[in-house]
Amino acid sequence: MPFSPVDLTECVDRIKDLWSPRIVAQVNDYHVKLARIQGPFVWHSHDNTNELFFVISGSLRIEMRDGHVNLNEGQMFVVPRGVEHRPVAGDECHILLFEPAGTCNTGASDNSEFLSTTGEWDDAT
Repeated sequence: MPFSPVDLTECVDRIKDLWSPRIVAQVNDYHVKLARIQGPFVWHSHDNTNELFFVISGSLRIEMRDGHVNLNEGQMFVVPRGVEHRPVAGDECHILLFEPAGTCNTGASDNSEFLSTTGEWDDAT
Protein backbone atom coordinates (compact mmCIF):
# COMPACT_ATOMS: atom_id res chain seq x y z
CA MET A 1 0.00 0.00 0.00
CA PRO A 2 1.52 3.37 -0.99
CA PHE A 3 1.75 6.07 1.65
CA SER A 4 1.19 9.72 0.76
CA PRO A 5 0.53 12.94 2.64
CA VAL A 6 -2.68 14.93 2.42
CA ASP A 7 -2.02 18.37 0.92
CA LEU A 8 -4.41 20.66 2.81
CA THR A 9 -3.85 23.57 0.41
CA GLU A 10 -4.87 21.45 -2.57
CA CYS A 11 -7.90 20.16 -0.69
CA VAL A 12 -9.07 23.66 0.29
CA ASP A 13 -8.65 24.81 -3.32
CA ARG A 14 -11.20 22.17 -4.36
CA ILE A 15 -13.88 23.47 -1.98
CA LYS A 16 -16.14 25.98 -3.74
CA ASP A 17 -18.90 26.70 -1.19
CA LEU A 18 -18.52 28.60 2.05
CA TRP A 19 -19.50 26.93 5.32
CA SER A 20 -19.58 23.50 3.68
CA PRO A 21 -17.00 21.28 5.44
CA ARG A 22 -15.37 18.38 3.58
CA ILE A 23 -13.86 15.30 5.21
CA VAL A 24 -10.15 14.89 4.40
CA ALA A 25 -9.29 12.11 6.85
CA GLN A 26 -10.66 9.88 9.56
CA VAL A 27 -8.86 9.21 12.84
CA ASN A 28 -10.60 6.37 14.66
CA ASP A 29 -14.18 7.65 15.15
CA TYR A 30 -13.27 11.28 14.38
CA HIS A 31 -13.40 13.22 11.12
CA VAL A 32 -10.81 15.76 10.06
CA LYS A 33 -12.67 18.36 7.98
CA LEU A 34 -11.67 21.40 5.93
CA ALA A 35 -13.85 24.42 5.20
CA ARG A 36 -13.78 27.82 3.56
CA ILE A 37 -15.62 30.34 5.71
CA GLN A 38 -16.49 34.03 5.58
CA GLY A 39 -18.96 36.14 7.50
CA PRO A 40 -20.87 34.98 10.58
CA PHE A 41 -22.12 31.44 11.15
CA VAL A 42 -25.14 30.64 13.32
CA TRP A 43 -25.14 30.46 17.10
CA HIS A 44 -25.09 26.79 18.05
CA SER A 45 -23.71 24.26 20.51
CA HIS A 46 -22.71 20.61 20.49
CA ASP A 47 -24.17 18.97 23.58
CA ASN A 48 -22.10 15.79 23.41
CA THR A 49 -18.72 16.81 22.03
CA ASN A 50 -15.96 19.39 22.01
CA GLU A 51 -15.11 21.04 18.66
CA LEU A 52 -11.56 21.84 17.55
CA PHE A 53 -10.94 24.78 15.18
CA PHE A 54 -7.50 25.18 13.56
CA VAL A 55 -6.86 28.18 11.27
CA ILE A 56 -4.92 27.24 8.15
CA SER A 57 -5.07 30.72 6.61
CA GLY A 58 -6.79 33.98 7.49
CA SER A 59 -8.24 34.81 10.87
CA LEU A 60 -11.26 33.68 12.82
CA ARG A 61 -13.20 35.02 15.78
CA ILE A 62 -15.12 32.47 17.83
CA GLU A 63 -17.80 34.25 19.80
CA MET A 64 -19.28 32.69 22.90
CA ARG A 65 -22.07 34.16 25.00
CA ASP A 66 -19.62 35.17 27.74
CA GLY A 67 -16.57 36.10 25.65
CA HIS A 68 -14.63 35.39 22.48
CA VAL A 69 -11.30 34.16 21.16
CA ASN A 70 -9.43 35.48 18.12
CA LEU A 71 -7.42 32.99 16.09
CA ASN A 72 -4.80 33.70 13.46
CA GLU A 73 -3.04 31.41 11.01
CA GLY A 74 -1.50 28.45 12.79
CA GLN A 75 -3.60 28.83 15.95
CA MET A 76 -6.28 26.53 17.31
CA PHE A 77 -9.01 26.53 19.93
CA VAL A 78 -11.26 23.86 21.37
CA VAL A 79 -14.84 24.90 22.10
CA PRO A 80 -16.00 22.85 25.10
CA ARG A 81 -19.07 20.67 24.74
CA GLY A 82 -22.33 22.46 25.46
CA VAL A 83 -20.88 25.97 24.98
CA GLU A 84 -22.94 28.06 22.57
CA HIS A 85 -20.65 29.63 19.99
CA ARG A 86 -20.58 31.36 16.62
CA PRO A 87 -17.55 31.41 14.32
CA VAL A 88 -17.10 34.69 12.41
CA ALA A 89 -14.55 35.45 9.67
CA GLY A 90 -14.34 38.98 8.28
CA ASP A 91 -12.39 37.88 5.21
CA GLU A 92 -12.23 34.39 3.76
CA CYS A 93 -10.61 31.98 6.18
CA HIS A 94 -9.61 28.33 5.74
CA ILE A 95 -10.08 26.09 8.76
CA LEU A 96 -9.55 22.51 9.84
CA LEU A 97 -12.14 20.97 12.16
CA PHE A 98 -11.70 17.85 14.27
CA GLU A 99 -14.88 16.29 15.62
CA PRO A 100 -16.66 12.94 16.02
CA ALA A 101 -17.91 11.38 12.78
CA GLY A 102 -21.48 12.43 12.06
CA THR A 103 -21.31 15.73 13.96
CA CYS A 104 -23.68 18.28 12.41
CA ASN A 105 -22.04 21.67 11.87
CA THR A 106 -25.06 23.52 13.27
CA GLY A 107 -25.12 21.47 16.46
CA ALA A 108 -28.55 21.36 18.07
CA SER A 109 -29.82 24.48 16.25
CA ASP A 110 -32.36 24.11 13.46
CA ASN A 111 -30.92 26.52 10.91
CA SER A 112 -31.16 24.81 7.52
CA GLU A 113 -29.47 27.79 5.80
CA PHE A 114 -26.11 26.54 7.11
CA LEU A 115 -26.90 22.86 7.62
CA SER A 116 -24.25 20.57 6.21
CA THR A 117 -23.53 16.95 6.95
CA THR A 118 -20.31 17.35 4.97
CA GLY A 119 -21.00 17.43 1.26
CA GLU A 120 -19.30 15.88 -1.70
CA TRP A 121 -16.00 17.21 -3.00
CA ASP A 122 -16.24 19.89 -5.66
CA ASP A 123 -14.57 19.17 -8.99
CA ALA A 124 -11.33 21.07 -9.46
CA THR A 125 -11.63 23.74 -12.15
